Amino acid sequence: MQPIAYVVKNAIPNYLSNLPIPDSVGGWFRLGFKDWLALIPPTALAAGFTYISYKAFCPHGRPPPCSKVNPDILKRNEKVVDAVDVEDIAEKAVFCRCWRSKNWPYCDGSHGEHNKLTGDNVGPLIVKKK
Repeated sequence: MQPIAYVVKNAIPNYLSNLPIPDSVGGWFRLGFKDWLALIPPTALAAGFTYISYKAFCPHGRPPPCSKVNPDILKRNEKVVDAVDVEDIAEKAVFCRCWRSKNWPYCDGSHGEHNKLTGDNVGPLIVKKK
């Protein structure tokens, strides 16, 4: 424990107090080459810590597994449009809204895996007859 206490109580404060940090904005322009070199390690450490914290705690910082909404359904068409006549629906129909269904346009439950991978909460569209 003694070495850790020395580093925390003495070494780090002494190191930080010896850094050439100017008192004014104009002082930054008067720093020499060696002064700038001395500022690189703490700056890199602060930037690395900030980046790791951002990646760990900001969910929007994580890239989605697939940036396209429609990964593979009718990709040769300019626009995917499906029409279903309400008279053709028996009691109810369950339509896909996640674009992952293998039985397009009907839902096959693929949204469950999509939601786990992306943190999304998409579900199907259910149409019922009265």
